[in-house]
Amino acid sequence: MLSFYSFLVSIAGFFLKIVALFNPKMKLFVDGRKSVFETLSKNISNSDKSIWFHAASLGEFEQGLPVMEKIKAHFPNHKLVVTFFSPSGYEVRKNNTIADITIYLPLDTKQNANQFLDSVHPELVFFIKYEFWPNYLNELKNRKINTYLISGIFRENQAFFKWYGGFYRKALNSFDYFFVQNESSKKLVQQLGFQNVSISGDTRFDRVVSILERDNHLDFIEKFKNNTLTIVIGSSWPKDEELLVNFINQSTENIKFIIAPHNIKSEQIQGLQKSLSKKCILFSDIASGRHLSINEHDVFIIDTIGILTKIYSYADIAYVGGGFGNPGVHNLLEPATFGVPIIIGPNYSHFAEAIALVNMEGCISIANQNQMSDAFKNLINNEAIRHEKGHICSTFVQMNKGATDKIVSHILNENLK
Repeated sequence: MLSFYSFLVSIAGFFLKIVALFNPKMKLFVDGRKSVFETLSKNISNSDKSIWFHAASLGEFEQGLPVMEKIKAHFPNHKLVVTFFSPSGYEVRKNNTIADITIYLPLDTKQNANQFLDSVHPELVFFIKYEFWPNYLNELKNRKINTYLISGIFRENQAFFKWYGGFYRKALNSFDYFFVQNESSKKLVQQLGFQNVSISGDTRFDRVVSILERDNHLDFIEKFKNNTLTIVIGSSWPKDEELLVNFINQSTENIKFIIAPHNIKSEQIQGLQKSLSKKCILFSDIASGRHLSINEHDVFIIDTIGILTKIYSYADIAYVGGGFGNPGVHNLLEPATFGVPIIIGPNYSHFAEAIALVNMEGCISIANQNQMSDAFKNLINNEAIRHEKGHICSTFVQMNKGATDKIVSHILNENLK
């Protein structure tokens, strides 16, 4: 079965090269893997010790970052190798400062798995949340390399729990330990016959709590806000923006809006800017020095990446996008950690933190234009309600921190005996 699987992966790799000729994102996916083994040979020698973390994309990287930081502190002489599967993760975090080497993960063939592990020869391996690659896992088990799943999530609709999932269930034997986020995931793993599992929680809470300890000051945002009630719209998609633009254009209150779209392609940014009737400015205008009177504008579009987290610290109200699409809403924990009340779209059932915050009433889910307008107006006009919902959000984050310490403590007990 493993040989047949490897054959299918090789066939898929061939067709991906064809697709890459016409698709820019797929071109990154394909081209980024061409130099992986050359990069490894230049940066890791046979005498080096290494630790490998794998993240599917950006969210998983952020989830694993607190563990990476603590593991690196305890193993300062090891090289930290971080791999990504998706271009959307690699392209944003390829210049991160925590890893010694950041690369794409070669496709999951037996040959790639052997060559990769020969090059990296890690002593510890961490897969973050999910993505289970059978050839890599099988080879890790054959080499008896300690392998862990951190912040794992299991659901009944996954292949492991289907009649045809024996091949994938077998791959799970490679893990020395499963650190999962919740009770339902633990029970599902145990149903498969694994007892080497515990509930550690979600390391993202530790990640966002640590944000509070950093310098989140942005001078240009402070000037734009100008002590005015500010709504920050993070990771918005066109469906979000369709409703948001209607609300912004019809708003008569003295409010500032900051929009950080998920997609910052120039044509989409220009379209968003043209749809707004209020006075609008772009981050690229500020960066180029074209506009100095930033405080005179009502809407600030952030056409860059990497600063949304800091911007949330200036929010009085946050709207987090993605909730009108699939799989759903983006990261709520970043605005929540700053004690900001949150509004989201209707699709959030795959995200435990969103479900919890909606149930606790720190977050409001809306499904249409009228509900969005009512939610915003209620928060704008009622300072007490705004503060109450914001307090619920920040308390929720603080109450759920600590997953990283549980994971690292277990790892150290096993590996520093």
